[in-house]
Amino acid sequence: MSGSLQDQLLKAGLTDAKTAKSINKEKRKKDKVAKHLRGEVNSDVHTAVREAAEAKAARDKALNAEHNAAALRKAINAQIKQLIAQHRESRGAGQDAFNFTDGTKIKKLYVDAGQRRRLASGLLKIVKQGDQYELLPAPIADKIAQRDPTRIIDCRGSGEPELTAEEKEWYADFEIPDDLDW
Repeated sequence: MSGSLQDQLLKAGLTDAKTAKSINKEKRKKDKVAKHLRGEVNSDVHTAVREAAEAKAARDKALNAEHNAAALRKAINAQIKQLIAQHRESRGAGQDAFNFTDGTKIKKLYVDAGQRRRLASGLLKIVKQGDQYELLPAPIADKIAQRDPTRIIDCRGSGEPELTAEEKEWYADFEIPDDLDW
């Protein structure tokens, strides 16, 4: 018993060469289609794996950016805290209440007369550290403003409010006397 089943059937006369040839042809077609489908499945798997790796890399990159931003914020906060600790001006036993606005809230600091004048002229600025307020010289406060502008409270007067064209026209009819003493 040597040979394949097909050879044995041909020798026994149970099949002919033409039928054997067509069976071989169909088998090769099926193998070719199966091989092609396996290639597509592999290609789809490779594509899915590549897309998953790219998505993971994008997530990792975003997460690293968040960590770097958090570390940068922490470093900036430490720098600001150090600047405030080194350069804050002592309020001592200031008797004058100095009112200022922090956002929508009105706050009060007790300062002496010299500090009040320097706050009004812009030589001193108020810096917010947590829920505390400290007085700093303007150059130091400007350095802090470069790092975090939301911490600086400038108390200089904004001057007169801007008038609209209609308001200017209405006030043009009134003369302002020269001898007014404010």
